[in-house]
Amino acid sequence: MSERDYDLIVIGSGPGGQKAAIAASKLGKRVAIIDKNDMLGGVCVNTGTIPSKTLREAVLYLTGMNQRELYGASYRVKQDITIADLMARTRHVVDREVQVVRAQLMRNHIDLIVGMGTFVDEHTVSVEGVHRGDRTTMSSDYIVIATGTKPARPAEVDFDAERVLDSDEILQMESVPSSLVVVGAGVIGIEYASMFAALGTRVTVVEQRDNMLDFCDPEIVESLKFHLRDQAVTFRFGEKVASVVVSDKATVTTLVSGKRIPADAVMYSAGRQGLTEVLNLGAAGLQADKRGRLSVDNHYRTPVEHIYAVGDVIGFPALAATSMDQGRLAAYHAFGEPANELAALQPIGIYSIPEISYCGATEAALTSSSVPYEVGTARYRELARGQITGDSYGMLKLLVSTVDRTLLGVHVFGTGATDLVHIGQAVMGCGGTVDYLVDAVFNYPTLSEAYKVAALDATNKIRALDRFTS
Repeated sequence: MSERDYDLIVIGSGPGGQKAAIAASKLGKRVAIIDKNDMLGGVCVNTGTIPSKTLREAVLYLTGMNQRELYGASYRVKQDITIADLMARTRHVVDREVQVVRAQLMRNHIDLIVGMGTFVDEHTVSVEGVHRGDRTTMSSDYIVIATGTKPARPAEVDFDAERVLDSDEILQMESVPSSLVVVGAGVIGIEYASMFAALGTRVTVVEQRDNMLDFCDPEIVESLKFHLRDQAVTFRFGEKVASVVVSDKATVTTLVSGKRIPADAVMYSAGRQGLTEVLNLGAAGLQADKRGRLSVDNHYRTPVEHIYAVGDVIGFPALAATSMDQGRLAAYHAFGEPANELAALQPIGIYSIPEISYCGATEAALTSSSVPYEVGTARYRELARGQITGDSYGMLKLLVSTVDRTLLGVHVFGTGATDLVHIGQAVMGCGGTVDYLVDAVFNYPTLSEAYKVAALDATNKIRALDRFTS
């Protein structure tokens, strides 16, 4: 037994911190996890993934958007949707998730220390509790930093939490704005832009780059842009905000080009900043970069070998799903437990309306690497399930090697995209070929059938090519 208080202290109770703590506990280690009273479950549960995705589902249900193809463009479950309507479901889900996290920690005999943790030295953490002067100091052989991130706030922007907001504050709005400017066309910006557009808000997206989501398949992104423009979203690409003037009733955003955009509110989505400034990293011999992020090696060790960091605080890919595995693998490495490294093949999901998800290579990557491939496409409107659900715009693309017929990438746009992508991920992970999808029997009618349709499309193209070259 170590003379220190714990074998492992985890700072932060988000997905990465939870899994690190639980993995260490399963190995029989003495574990404590530190977080603020109002942040159990981390950013993921309280201000990020869970509330924003729950809000999205509430928007889809209350607007009746998914049923408009069947019942007409004017169909709506509730005519006057309020923030209270949207947040009721969100608060319920967040409260339940916090309870789940608390129960998991208790069940695994993990000490939950409520308060703000800061380093005293490289093995010691001081925790300032809820009440002033309430301070506890504890030591540990290993420490995992899993503090997550917060919205980055440009210094020149005057955020007022009412009309000029960041992506956390947007969840606390008092009413649904009739118009909204979204600055930044990254994942978070586009997700919120599509949600408010579905609610009937006139949305303008301002992005200084010439395109958006450039890591995704261009055809899929074009489909999303077309769909959002159909929802009256205006895109201003290659534009930069010069100033935002706020009055009692509205805002006016002036662009460097001279354009002026009036709106009820402005939401900045300018990336994320690591939550490390309060950790007193210097006392542990650590230093964060200008974005508050920590550097780690392949085992999630910081330059101080017994201190690990996982999740959004280490940067890309900054996903809850990958953070969970990072936490588990960090704990395993610390205590010498054998484990496979995190798989390179990981799905990416964007919870816009409609969804985007992909796994594997993009056409651009294959082209630049001179990898010969063929494309197989299935449109939801070709599927019986697509007709039943009223989704006529969705699509699935398969990228197939013309050399050995292996599946190189899958790209999905539309209803259930973030679920459907896992079929392609599983086939690719097992080294499967397009022939598996051709021969597989899928339930009918389902959206999963899109794999068979796309696989047949790709194999027919490859067959035609083989006939031509033989």
